[in-house]
Amino acid sequence: MTSREQDHTPRVPVLMLGQTLLVTLQGELQDAVAGQLQDDIVSRIAAGPVTGVVIDITGVDIVDSYLGRVLAEIASSARLMAARTVLAGMRPAVAITLAELGLTLPGLRTALDVGRALALLSHSPPTGSPPHPGRAHHADLC
Repeated sequence: MTSREQDHTPRVPVLMLGQTLLVTLQGELQDAVAGQLQDDIVSRIAAGPVTGVVIDITGVDIVDSYLGRVLAEIASSARLMAARTVLAGMRPAVAITLAELGLTLPGLRTALDVGRALALLSHSPPTGSPPHPGRAHHADLC
């Protein structure tokens, strides 16, 4: 994709909440938009102190193999840059489709909604760090 084509690709808003990026996906995501989203998230992580990424897919009815791969790559890239990724709001039909496609989305944690995703990020130690002494590790909030 040329820089001129990138300039005209619609972008998904990436909001900053403290040190967490929040991305809300709505409807069907075109391949070019999904690829641009991946670039935007990685750039935002590199630019500032980002420790977590929440991707809200409540408004997504269909996740195809390309979008599933992009989500897994976002999580992998974020993890390499010391940020954790949580996928929030997965509908049962989307979960069934991902299972049927054989997509396991390694590196992605899941939560029922954005609030639980944010809580999961705030209660989990950073990747590779031991839990804080004297504080319980809450890994199963979702």
